[in-house]
Amino acid sequence: MPKDKSAPISETVIRVSCGGAHSVPLVRVTNLVRAMQRLKDLGVWIVGTADEAGQSLYEIDFKGPMALVMGAEGEGMRRLTGEHCDFLARIPMASAKVPCLNVSVATGVCLFEAVRQRQCAKPNS
Repeated sequence: MPKDKSAPISETVIRVSCGGAHSVPLVRVTNLVRAMQRLKDLGVWIVGTADEAGQSLYEIDFKGPMALVMGAEGEGMRRLTGEHCDFLARIPMASAKVPCLNVSVATGVCLFEAVRQRQCAKPNS
């Protein structure tokens, strides 16, 4: 998560996270693109979300090491950040009346798809 130009993790954020703030590692970085490159060097694929992406979220393989980059509400992702993603994906919307989701809902949809794919990939025990 970028150190600058991002919301702080306040007591309210921690309270509404229902425990997620204490169980999900969060790292603030000075330079997001440099951090993305470091993740790539470690074998992590970077998936960014963008309303204008040609590929659907459901076409992405989330079973391997993966990082999600979510754009800001309204503005989306910065150009340079998007250029450093390995894949850009959009969340298909059923209605043009609702062109996009807020970032928390979009993140939930993306994480659910990653979990769904990983659970489906596990061999039956």
